[in-house]
Amino acid sequence: MTGLVLQLAVAALGEMMEAETAERVGPKGQHRRERPAYRHGHAHGWVVVLGRKVRIERPRARSKDGQEVVLDTYLWAQQDDCLTEAVMARLLHGVSTRGYRATLDGVEELPGKGVSRSRISVRFTQAMRQLLEERLAERLEDRPIVVLVVDGVRLGESTVVVVLGIDADGHKRLLGLREGATENEAVVKGLLQDLVERDLRYDQGLLVVMDGAKALRAAVRAVFGQQALVQRCQVHKKTNVLDHLPESAQAWVARKLGQAYREPDYAVAKAALERLADQLEMEHPGAADSLREGLDETLTLHRLGIPLAPPAF
Repeated sequence: MTGLVLQLAVAALGEMMEAETAERVGPKGQHRRERPAYRHGHAHGWVVVLGRKVRIERPRARSKDGQEVVLDTYLWAQQDDCLTEAVMARLLHGVSTRGYRATLDGVEELPGKGVSRSRISVRFTQAMRQLLEERLAERLEDRPIVVLVVDGVRLGESTVVVVLGIDADGHKRLLGLREGATENEAVVKGLLQDLVERDLRYDQGLLVVMDGAKALRAAVRAVFGQQALVQRCQVHKKTNVLDHLPESAQAWVARKLGQAYREPDYAVAKAALERLADQLEMEHPGAADSLREGLDETLTLHRLGIPLAPPAF
């Protein structure tokens, strides 16, 4: 999720820098005698997004006397973290609730010459909002999605249901956001129905990766029927099992879970998990019950013979 939002942030910065270059130099391909500077191609650069340096292609311009024109947008994105966790949470929350104006709360103009940092921040937030709106309204008939990943993400005091789509080449796309939790069937159902209305194709089958929320399963069945196969998230399963264990038992159980899920053969992996549940039964029955609940659905890809990247245990 963070990586996808980061991509949108970089795209927004790129658009802003191109727009600023056009403001200073004029539209590309249009020569003006009175222009104070001219385009000078592109160069590698970096900006700070979510606390990390990210490489970016930036447009360059030179003044008539050969001096480099420093773009205000580029300077701002290097000096300030253009997308902090707090800004991302406010932005995603605003989009998920359709409360777009809330994404601009708390922004004030700062005195000074030229374009203020706060004004650039407002432009960046607006650009991000626009990209998110466009992404979440895209038609999906020409974008064959084979996997949906549905999860609840905590943003401040709110929870947002996020749907990611994965195509046959493994590319991920952010498809939907809705305020609520995976335990709320109406919220999840509405979000999935929105994807269908945007022409999500699932007549050839669809794999849905999700946690164990019963409301989530009900929503998937209501919208996609028997066309959807469920792969329960192994990381969620691991967390649920370990939550039933004392700290002294967590390391070896986590190791056993990792070994079982990395086993490519479905029958061997299932037998290993069942043996682990039997081992836990006597002293940790809660952990054993948690492991057995939905056990087979944590092995859906094993059963289909599809290679699965090992979970980070």
